[in-house]
Amino acid sequence: MRAIKTRTAYVAGIPKEGGQAGGDPSPWTSLGVFLSVKALLGGSVAGRTVAVQGVGAVGFGLCKLLAEEGAKLIVADVNMQNLARAEALGAQTAPVERIHAIEADLFAPCALGAGLNARAIPELAAPIICGAANNQLETEEDGARLVARAITYAPDYVVNAGGIISVSAEYLGESEAAVRARVEAIAPRVVAVIEAAKAEGVSPHIAADAIVRQKIAHHAKERA
Repeated sequence: MRAIKTRTAYVAGIPKEGGQAGGDPSPWTSLGVFLSVKALLGGSVAGRTVAVQGVGAVGFGLCKLLAEEGAKLIVADVNMQNLARAEALGAQTAPVERIHAIEADLFAPCALGAGLNARAIPELAAPIICGAANNQLETEEDGARLVARAITYAPDYVVNAGGIISVSAEYLGESEAAVRARVEAIAPRVVAVIEAAKAEGVSPHIAADAIVRQKIAHHAKERA
């Protein structure tokens, strides 16, 4: 990114000094996911089992935060080096093709998208899903499939917003403290979305989309 910045100003992720926002955004994504996981598990992860699918930059950051607070980790990744560093945290490993079916208190997809689909959902063994992967639902119908199985799904773009919060704050010249405050607001927002979904009898991703549309409409009205 430093090299690209020599040609254009339209880059982000550049290390900053003096408390400014910037640098690698992945730790902020990890933090937002961790705080959401913690909230969905009742405020503590100590002694709880979390199955993490994908332990790259964000997934490993999540594992470190979970391990520091006493969670039991089961992880899967196609990259052996990623697995080795997760094992150094005390994590157990599982086959990539079976991690979603592992008995756990929470399943955290942090790899490729579309992993929650008609094939995998019947095999899910955790009652809660909260992870960093983008586009976790393969189709709209998969949200309803999760509801039918009474599995709580935290919508991915609500949970994994930490990185883009950091990038936008860097672009706007804001402080790292502002980033932290916004990232710490992710977990309460996730809980609010899930509560709204339950009250309305819909999938959390539908409730989240409705909230987003309301906010867009509100801002458009203010600007008119």
